[in-house]
Amino acid sequence: MISNPEPNPPPAENSAAENETVAMTDATAAPPIDAAKSEGPKHAWYVVHCYSGYENKVKKGLEQRVQTDPKLLPLIFRVVVPTEEELDLRDGKRKVVPRRVFPGYVLVEMIEYHAEDPDSKEAWYAVRNTPGVTGFVSSGDKPAPLREEEVTKILKRMEADQPKVRITYRPGQAVHIVDGPFADFRGTVDEVNMEKGKVRVMVSFFGRDTPVELDLLQVEKV
Repeated sequence: MISNPEPNPPPAENSAAENETVAMTDATAAPPIDAAKSEGPKHAWYVVHCYSGYENKVKKGLEQRVQTDPKLLPLIFRVVVPTEEELDLRDGKRKVVPRRVFPGYVLVEMIEYHAEDPDSKEAWYAVRNTPGVTGFVSSGDKPAPLREEEVTKILKRMEADQPKVRITYRPGQAVHIVDGPFADFRGTVDEVNMEKGKVRVMVSFFGRDTPVELDLLQVEKV
């Protein structure tokens, strides 16, 4: 009679030392791609205060400084003067003109500021000593970076498809129609729709008030 072979013994569990070795191996595995990218210098947006009316001069001056100094190229990335387009009506003609959103301020995307980092200090020094700059908007003794959502909101505002109209009216206000088939008539504002850029004006025709819808730029305050 042939005896049944003994079953294979179950694999032995790893000892505590072996388990520790496995854990260390997993922990030192190659980092994911995103983690590897994050090892480089971090970017941040900062608000720089300058003399009012010098915004474009500061932008041009800092950009020229970066282009002529190779050390600054990997440290300062973008300089932005936030603007938005507005509609203006002069001499009966429409004109789209840029308007500074934050007069006296410029946005700079640069290496994240750390007082102990020599590259960071060099970038900060270059911005701070650009003619027209009076300083960074800071928190305590160091520049305060903008939050990502704040930057996104500002940049999207600059990319708006429709220019804004800065003229505002209120119901009951007397206005003079300066453009269109009702030019030279006077009337009273009945309703304002800033989203569509329209205003409804009550105009008197033969002793009766008649509502007329007009572009905001077709009227002016009396």
